[in-house]
Amino acid sequence: MFLWGTATAAYQIEGATDEAGRGVSIWDTFAHEPGRTRDGHTGDVACDHYHRWREDVALMAGLGVNAYRFSISWPRVLPLGAGEVNRPGLDFYDRLVDALLAAGVRPVPTLFHWDLPQALEERGGWMSRDVAELFADYAATVAARLADRVPLWITLNEPFVHMAYGYAMGLHAPGRLLMTDALPAAHHQLLGHGRAVQALRAAGARQVALTNNCTPVRPASGEEADLRAADAYDVLHNRLFNDPVLLAGYPDLSAYTGHTGSLDFVRDGDLETIATPIDALGINYYNPTRIAAPTDEGLPFTDAGITGHPTTAFGWPVVPDGLRELLTGLKARYGAALPPILITENGCSQPDVQEPDGTIADEARIAFLDRHIAAMRQAMAEGVDVRGYFVWSLLDNFEWAEGYHQRFGLVHVDFATQRRTPKRSYHWYRRFLEAQKAGQNTGQHTGQHTGQDTGQNTDTWTWS
Repeated sequence: MFLWGTATAAYQIEGATDEAGRGVSIWDTFAHEPGRTRDGHTGDVACDHYHRWREDVALMAGLGVNAYRFSISWPRVLPLGAGEVNRPGLDFYDRLVDALLAAGVRPVPTLFHWDLPQALEERGGWMSRDVAELFADYAATVAARLADRVPLWITLNEPFVHMAYGYAMGLHAPGRLLMTDALPAAHHQLLGHGRAVQALRAAGARQVALTNNCTPVRPASGEEADLRAADAYDVLHNRLFNDPVLLAGYPDLSAYTGHTGSLDFVRDGDLETIATPIDALGINYYNPTRIAAPTDEGLPFTDAGITGHPTTAFGWPVVPDGLRELLTGLKARYGAALPPILITENGCSQPDVQEPDGTIADEARIAFLDRHIAAMRQAMAEGVDVRGYFVWSLLDNFEWAEGYHQRFGLVHVDFATQRRTPKRSYHWYRRFLEAQKAGQNTGQHTGQHTGQDTGQNTDTWTWS
């Protein structure tokens, strides 16, 4: 069975940050520090999903998805990150899982989507090796409650972004500015992933994945300096988080770290743990990256920008073929070591306008999804084993440092009233999924085929 779904994250939608025993997360702390988020927005209420989850499950049932990727809030389950379990927190996810299953929607939980318990940040956060071990304990705690009904799990979401934005550049929680000294946060996240895979399997989980956000990297020119810079960026963004998991080794980091010696935070046995086999690799794709030689003495590359394409409200270039390029590139690089792929996030922010009659005619989002699905199918036609596609996002939500200024949802949320209104893209995706169930390989936006015929019947794949 091919997984057609949508996705969210706990801090971005749940709200109820001080209810029912939930502990403080690093995003609670960060968002309340002046100047950290646009207009001082916080996730204190967000989409109030904690109270409105029944309504949101009903929206998914009406949409017709067969899978839902959500994240579990570590501080809601373990307020201090370790120690005593907050039973009401686990009860919340227990009820959510049962409701999803009753609606015919497969729950696909992500254990860490950036909301580390603040108590663990005060113990060093992901710069501390101890947090990797505590993450495995947390995974075991959640799986002991849910693994009897949840076969597929995701350990981490986008460890590159969490390291780079949270620990290197200070743009996300926890707001540290460590630059190249942030590399231990990469290793400890990956070590935590490996430990969690083992803990999940021991608790009865049948399938485990890791989600990386990857980008096809294009040099700004054929000049040697630009080629070297592009390779350095590819190592940092893509290979640093894929090679250890799939090949049990780190790539050469000398172009980024400035040294060629061993990484002193890597201990014997770590790479074997990190490379514990996974059942799928989650890929989040938004756009390619064009890299040039450095223009100053900072990082060994410069983002030269992608030009000649339309952009989203975020200013990101819309390049659907970049998804095909990325997927076929992963297959070429990793070969037999590459497990099946799930597209765990793909979507766009648009300046949605609600008409007086309530309609949100987000045609640009429909075109975005239509063309990216076509690109995914082209990659499948070229031999890439893709087994799922999740639209980001179900709901307009708290978009991290951008607050509530970027809308990615299939469903519009009025944050003053919490009223949910399905956009035109929601209805397009519903009709698209109805066509898949009917065995049709067509899109409803353009009226044309969304991609080349892959020769594979995705409805017959086994994905237990």
